[in-house]
Amino acid sequence: MKKELQTSWYQELVEECKAIITEAVFTSRWALVEGYWELGKRIKDDNAFKAFSKGNKTSVQDLAQNLNISERTLYYALKSYEKFPEISQIPEGKNISWNKLITQYLPEPKVEKAIPLPEGEFNVIYADPPWQYNDTCEEGAIQHRGANKVYPTMSISELCELKVPSAENSVLFLWTTSPLLEECFNVINAWGFKYKASFVWDKIKHNMGHYNSVRHEFLLICTKGNCVPESPKLYDSVQNIERTEHSRKPEIFYEIIETLYPKGKYLELFARNKRKNWISYGNEL
Repeated sequence: MKKELQTSWYQELVEECKAIITEAVFTSRWALVEGYWELGKRIKDDNAFKAFSKGNKTSVQDLAQNLNISERTLYYALKSYEKFPEISQIPEGKNISWNKLITQYLPEPKVEKAIPLPEGEFNVIYADPPWQYNDTCEEGAIQHRGANKVYPTMSISELCELKVPSAENSVLFLWTTSPLLEECFNVINAWGFKYKASFVWDKIKHNMGHYNSVRHEFLLICTKGNCVPESPKLYDSVQNIERTEHSRKPEIFYEIIETLYPKGKYLELFARNKRKNWISYGNEL
């Protein structure tokens, strides 16, 4: 963290913003709108942050990282308060969803040019693709909360076309969800891997789904050539860890991968943060 961000006013801002997110964001549709609006208000009304962020292009990115949310989510939170200084001004009142507010009333963030994949070959690859869903979740009901409204998504065909820099003998840890469990195997095969096993992340908190109340995601383990674990340690296939911000995965899965493959040359695809000894690729870094 930058030296300027270690000050007491900044820490107070972060803690108060985290409290807003924790209490409001995940309880109901209106609470999601209200919570992100409150988040935008808290930040926009902070004079110290205004002074710090003036001319500092990385200030919002740094704050998003400290709040464990994406820069895109923070952008929309700020824009919701900027456009509607009074919460009563939000169209449709408590009947509006966060996705509809974003789609119909808030400006789109600037889309950055695609960044090239890292060079070289990697024998341990960890990927959390920005899966594209058919259901946009406008009025309710699929567990991904309308991912295309939170970050740029990619279709199955676009993901299949990626030239993943994997070594001849390598392992892939791939995140997917129940609605895409069948289709994700097209991506696995296109990248040259074969499915071997899986972890289940029990997120404790539920999301509404079409067929059930969803509280888990899958981390699929796939190999190319010969790449069995270097360590004999066996982890429980079900990891019970309460979820936080949309799509963010628990740190424990980095530790599991590093324990199983301590000599790995690590690559994280679609990363949201950088990690020591890893090469990180993603447009949210």
